[in-house]
Amino acid sequence: MNPAPSRLRLAIRAPNWVGDLVMATPVLEAARVDPRFSEVRVYLRKALAGVLADGPCADLVEPLSSDADEVRAYGPAEPAAPRAFEPDAVLLLTNSFGAALRAWRARVPIRAGVALSGRRALLTHSLIPPTRDGRRVPIPTAHLHRDVAGLLGILVPDLHPRLGVRDELVAEERARLARLGVDHERGYVLCCPGAAFGAAKLWPPERFAEVLDALYLERGWRGVVTGGPGEEALVGAVAAASRRGAISLVREPRDLERLKALVRDSKLLLVGDSGPRWYAAAFDVPCVSVMGPNFPELTATSLEHARIVRVEGLECAPCLERKCPLGHHRCMRELPAERVLAAAFEVTA
Repeated sequence: MNPAPSRLRLAIRAPNWVGDLVMATPVLEAARVDPRFSEVRVYLRKALAGVLADGPCADLVEPLSSDADEVRAYGPAEPAAPRAFEPDAVLLLTNSFGAALRAWRARVPIRAGVALSGRRALLTHSLIPPTRDGRRVPIPTAHLHRDVAGLLGILVPDLHPRLGVRDELVAEERARLARLGVDHERGYVLCCPGAAFGAAKLWPPERFAEVLDALYLERGWRGVVTGGPGEEALVGAVAAASRRGAISLVREPRDLERLKALVRDSKLLLVGDSGPRWYAAAFDVPCVSVMGPNFPELTATSLEHARIVRVEGLECAPCLERKCPLGHHRCMRELPAERVLAAAFEVTA
C-alpha cells in the first residue's frame, strides 16, 4: 500500500487592488477548507489588511511591509527569522511580474498564476488568458481568480465576495454619523467619488452632488462623501457642490476597515469604477457605479444589486489609460447625472 500523500503548505499572494482582493475572497475561503493543505497563509500589502479584518479568512493574513518581507516569508528558516513559512506552493492572485519573481527567487516548488506581464517562465503552473486577433479577451477578474485556483485543484463553489465587519465598529460609525447630522432611521447614500487607478476614472464632482441632492429630495437619504488618502480635495468638492447638505468625512478617521461599516449600513453606494463597489457586492448593498475607460467585462460579476452606467459607442473607449490620452475625457464628461439617478432609483426600487 502506498503511503498517503503529505499535505501541502500553501501561500496565497493576494491582489494589490482593493476590488481585486474582495473578488478573491471566495478563493481564499475555498483554499482554507481544502483538506489537501496543512496550512494556508494569505500574504498581502499591509495597507490592505483592513479589507479582510473580521472576515472568514482574517486569521490567515500575513501583512507585507515590503518586497523583501515577501521573499523572507517564503524563504527557508534563518536565525533572524526562525518561523519562515517555507510553502510547498504559492497561488499568485496578483498579476504583477515582481510577485512571480519573488516566489521564483524563494524557490517555492509550485508557482501558479496567470501568464501575464511576461512572467510565464517564472511559473510552474500557468493560465493563459484567451485572445482574439492577437489581443487579450477581457473576462471577469473573479473568473480568472477561480480558474487560477483550479490549477492547484482548488474548487471554488461560487463567486460571491464575502467580507466581515465587527458590530463594535458598526456602532462607532453610526454614532459618528449621528454626531454629524445623519438620521440613521432615514438612512444615507454613501458616495466614494475617487479612483486610485487615475484621473481617467473620475466623474465630475458636481454630478455626484446632483445625484446625491436628488436622492435626498426623493428618498430623504442624506449624502455622505468619503475617500482614501489623497482624495480629500475631491471629496470636499462633491460636498461643496451639494445644495442639500451632503456631509464630507475628510476631517474624520478614514480607513478601509471603517469603510466596510459605512457601506454595509448605507441605503445605496454611489461610486466610480473602484474598490468600494465590491464592498457593496459583499454586503448585498445596492450600488451604482460610473465607468469610463475600463472594460465592463472585467467586473461583470456580482451584479445582482448593482448597476453599471457608462457612455456607449465611443471609438476611444475602453482605453484602459490612467489619464485620457486625447484630453477630452468624453467617457466621463458625457455621462449625465440623469442616467445615474435613474439607475439609483432602479436598483433601490
